Amino acid sequence: MSDTAEQAETTEERYRRLRARRVAVHRDAQRLLARPGFITSLRERMALLDDADELYDLDEPSDMYGNGIVAALEEKTAALLGTEAAAFFPTGTMAQQVALRCWAGRTGNPAVALHGLGHPEVHERDAFSRVGGLRPVRLTDEPRQPTADEVRGFDEPFGALMLELPLRDAGFLLPTWEELTEVVAAARERDAVVHLDGARLWECTVHFGRPLTEIAALADSVYVSYYKSLKGYGGAALAGPRTLVEEAKAWRHRYGGLLFQQFPTVLSALAGLERELPRLPEYVAHARVVAAELREGFAAAGFPWARVHPEVPHTHEFQVWLPCDADDAGEAALRQGEETGTMLFSLPWDSRGPGIAFTEIGVESAGLEWTSDDVKAAVADFAARLKL
Repeated sequence: MSDTAEQAETTEERYRRLRARRVAVHRDAQRLLARPGFITSLRERMALLDDADELYDLDEPSDMYGNGIVAALEEKTAALLGTEAAAFFPTGTMAQQVALRCWAGRTGNPAVALHGLGHPEVHERDAFSRVGGLRPVRLTDEPRQPTADEVRGFDEPFGALMLELPLRDAGFLLPTWEELTEVVAAARERDAVVHLDGARLWECTVHFGRPLTEIAALADSVYVSYYKSLKGYGGAALAGPRTLVEEAKAWRHRYGGLLFQQFPTVLSALAGLERELPRLPEYVAHARVVAAELREGFAAAGFPWARVHPEVPHTHEFQVWLPCDADDAGEAALRQGEETGTMLFSLPWDSRGPGIAFTEIGVESAGLEWTSDDVKAAVADFAARLKL
């Protein structure tokens, strides 16, 4: 075995060991801000379908190749977003490739203007260009949303503008409503269509002060996820004009996305729309309380450089940055959970430069139980462990 292979194996083993600790802490912890579905047991995940007969008539025939309950979810999603139609996809990666290649066929231009921190550029292994025949062009790589001037002044034509709302890798950032409408108008001036990467669009209504229908109406097409905020098993939808959705369904078949049966995932999506969607504004409001106490708590603990980003969260998720080694922060978070039953930071800490660590925080139903004093106490305990 080469030194490189041995090092890679060691890194993988370390990842598995830390993840096993994190899973164990999550399962035993008495207090967390969120319980991510991907880290819970199969039994816990199956419980999502308890009382499923309240979501859909379980005496109806099972779905087959997209009919039945799948079609019902598509209709419900289209109604929530105010679009003519919607198509269910097994993944958002597939849904967005299909949407944008359909638009490219209509505009005659395969160039897609997007952010350099957008999901297709960071997390999809160049799928737009390698699989979809598209040509991504970056408006900016800065950790903020693109501006209307950048869209208006971009130095080459593009057929579609893709906006990720919120921009996860920049801190779950959203533009103001005025900024968003100006960016859309700038794209229209260039005769480009507008597509929203709305994997987390569901929780944007608080920041914008607008309903989902009004937000979605700005764009020509919208993608939403059923698992990122709604805690479903997976799945996504592409919503927009009926003619686009019908064409997208043909491409869904070609991409291998027309599955024989999908009722477990679809039922979990219906559960998310019924149970989680109405609570998202409450999560956003409490995330802002948690963020404020984190800022104050770290300052009081002697970490004046610590940052919560954005300072006032735009959604129920945000970033925390600390002037320390990422491994030290991760170890302190795990030990806090193991020794106290309280896990303030559930997700891994990553390094973003020498002596700089960051992690992401989400506030969900479990986090609503935390008072301001609870957050302050947890920050003080975590900081003390980090200094040891």
